[in-house]
Amino acid sequence: MRPIGTATRGTTNPNRLRRMDRWIAAAHGPALRRADAPVAVDLGYGAAPWTAVELLQRLRTAEPRTEVVGIEIDPERVAAAKPYERDGLTFMHGGFEIPLPRRPDLIRAANVLRQYDEGEVAEVWRRLCARLAPGGLLVEGTCDEIGRRHVWVALGPEGPRTVTFATRLGSLDRPSDLAERLPKALIHRNVPGEPVHAFLRDFDRAWAAAAPYAALGARQRWITAVRTLSADWPLTDGVRRWRQGEVTVRWDALRPARPSDAR
Repeated sequence: MRPIGTATRGTTNPNRLRRMDRWIAAAHGPALRRADAPVAVDLGYGAAPWTAVELLQRLRTAEPRTEVVGIEIDPERVAAAKPYERDGLTFMHGGFEIPLPRRPDLIRAANVLRQYDEGEVAEVWRRLCARLAPGGLLVEGTCDEIGRRHVWVALGPEGPRTVTFATRLGSLDRPSDLAERLPKALIHRNVPGEPVHAFLRDFDRAWAAAAPYAALGARQRWITAVRTLSADWPLTDGVRRWRQGEVTVRWDALRPARPSDAR
């Protein structure tokens, strides 16, 4: 079967996806521990296999039995990754069809759909969610080149659940700086009248109001701003995650106002 999808630019750097990986290990670790033989997919890992190697290391802190399969649509990238295979880590040729004999418990697709058209996102989400094992998770999003700023959507077999914003707080001028890393389903929706625009506007206002806390450090200012934000937006996490420079909000609150690319 011909792989579904097109090759991306393949840009990757070591430790680029650390924030996303840590969130996955914390949020999805219990589900991995419940699985009989947990399998995670690093979809579109790029020109070098670093992100798959790191995903294995980080997921095994949550569940030591976890296996990771790196899937790439470019066969030359697969061949280049083969020397890095080890116990629990393999690489294979494929695309959005996820050519595994069993359904994976996790699919991570980082910086993949950013290079597709917005109108293609819904179908890719549906295809990937249909490949998940019961209780599985799809994490799809984007980050900058060195992993300081991330935004990702978490989806279950039923569809999108949450959106997470994560950043190195010392690099942040205002929360809306994260808009440049919105996933493809949302990046063109950061305009007046769209929920994600209202969310970032309110976040900036809360950040400005929390300016006095900057004297205690960027972390305290972030926590204070997020706590203010929680009065009007359905956040799903708490201070433990906020301290990491994260905040997660329900997808329904940020769902595009005009249907096109998401359910």
